[in-house]
Amino acid sequence: QVQLVESGGGLVQPGGSLRLSCAASGNFFKINTMSWYRQTPVKERELVASITGRGSYTNYADSVKGRATISRDNTKNTMYLQMNNLKPEDTAVYYCYADAVTAAWTTQSRPTWGQGIQVTVSS
Repeated sequence: QVQLVESGGGLVQPGGSLRLSCAASGNFFKINTMSWYRQTPVKERELVASITGRGSYTNYADSVKGRATISRDNTKNTMYLQMNNLKPEDTAVYYCYADAVTAAWTTQSRPTWGQGIQVTVSS
């Protein structure tokens, strides 16, 4: 019903910055909480940051606090993750997650995942 497409990843030097984007498309009424997760070959998928449906509240993993800012623009159906002062340990595949409500008459949301995008922090 809903497709999530990440963009903005790539290779960046330690101390550098990048901005990830997640664009939602398809059949949905609205999207509640959206989140960024990341996963590496040696660590299971973990929550990086999340943002509520209207963008009023945000949450960050301790490892990225002070370096990451999550935001969303519901007029564009897009969520962003700005990351600064990147570290090698930030290297991972980053996944967009959304709780999508597909109809106006229900409050039930369906978990939706993007395909993931590689972020590599290396000299």
